[in-house]
Amino acid sequence: MRALRPGATFQTERLLAPGEAVAAYLSAVVLRPRGTERVGLGAAFGRILARDAVADAAYPADDRSTMDGFAVRSADGAAPRRITGTIRMGHAPPGPLGPGEAMRIPTGGVLPPGADAVLPVEDADEDGDRLIPANAPAPRDYFTPRGDDMAPGDLVLRAGRRIGAPELSVLATLGEVAVEVYLRPRIAVVSTGDELVDAAAPPGTGQVRDSNRWAIAGGLAALGCDVVHLPRAVDEVDSIRDRITDGLRVADAVVLTGGSSVGVRDHVPAAIDALGEPGVVVHGLSVKPGKPTVFAALGTQPVIGLPGNPTSALTILDAIASEIFRALTGETQARRATVAAVAAEPFAGRSGWTWYVPAVLDGERARPLTLRSSHTSLLARADGYVVLGPDRVRIEPGEPVTLVRYGGFL
Repeated sequence: MRALRPGATFQTERLLAPGEAVAAYLSAVVLRPRGTERVGLGAAFGRILARDAVADAAYPADDRSTMDGFAVRSADGAAPRRITGTIRMGHAPPGPLGPGEAMRIPTGGVLPPGADAVLPVEDADEDGDRLIPANAPAPRDYFTPRGDDMAPGDLVLRAGRRIGAPELSVLATLGEVAVEVYLRPRIAVVSTGDELVDAAAPPGTGQVRDSNRWAIAGGLAALGCDVVHLPRAVDEVDSIRDRITDGLRVADAVVLTGGSSVGVRDHVPAAIDALGEPGVVVHGLSVKPGKPTVFAALGTQPVIGLPGNPTSALTILDAIASEIFRALTGETQARRATVAAVAAEPFAGRSGWTWYVPAVLDGERARPLTLRSSHTSLLARADGYVVLGPDRVRIEPGEPVTLVRYGGFL
């Protein structure tokens, strides 16, 4: 891997691929969650589990019917049986089941001792207190055995997993009403640029509303971070340096948008390096959009410089920099939400580079959108992006493609 030294400058011939850049950064900067806290189930959704969830008992605790019907003994075959009782939901069976006997049972009801099968109501007739099976039940028909879901000692949820609705169900089943989760990292967001005005202000000639900070704040919140908005920085080294310093004082990391390229007014790398070590670790990626990205740190606090173009900034955060912020949240088991599709038109990239091509879905067919990094609405119109390269640089119509959902972590 072509790792860059701390303080590396932008060199086009040495730009790193996304995976190389993240690996180089994580080898230079040790990132950990801030700590843990305990929250109630009502506040646990979306948080990152900090302690393994282990089954303390058998679930279900008893053999339970999966059908409305009759608890029976399979050894009695297709012979008629005498109905001796009714099993109620939430109650123990009225007694054991003897040979030639049956008990009415609802879906979810507990099988009585001696029963090893359930005969569904549609597979039998009743004649007074006699049950007449339509066929002979087999052992283990239509019931869930004790411990079939979770057995004592089963590792059900690993630490580092994001808590969603299925995880809440498991935690509640295990009686985990106070859940240990990682603290949310605080991320300071700074927009840079002389041309920016507030979203509420009418832009003048050459000015644009500051949309990046809201897009990046939303992306960070989706990753499990708390966002701190700082005032904008103008395109001067001192202004950018002061904002970074303010951010590191009130937050665990700083994200800047704009000023990360190599123009005469792009001062983010110099401002970072003026503040301490390790400074800039990676400057520039062999990607489109988002080539002038900066991965830096001061001590163990990340300072990430995203491009100023809206499409570039949000794409880099979602596709690459998200790995850095997930390390701060403690999430280790994220899976990308993807959609399998077929290319409706050609997808084209560049040899040796990684391209993130926005695309829309029409049923199972994916169509690329024209990539304009400066367009604010592009990603809002897209259903996701298709990753090209560095080896596969073209996908022909009719070939399979994988569409990655923006912000889609499971």
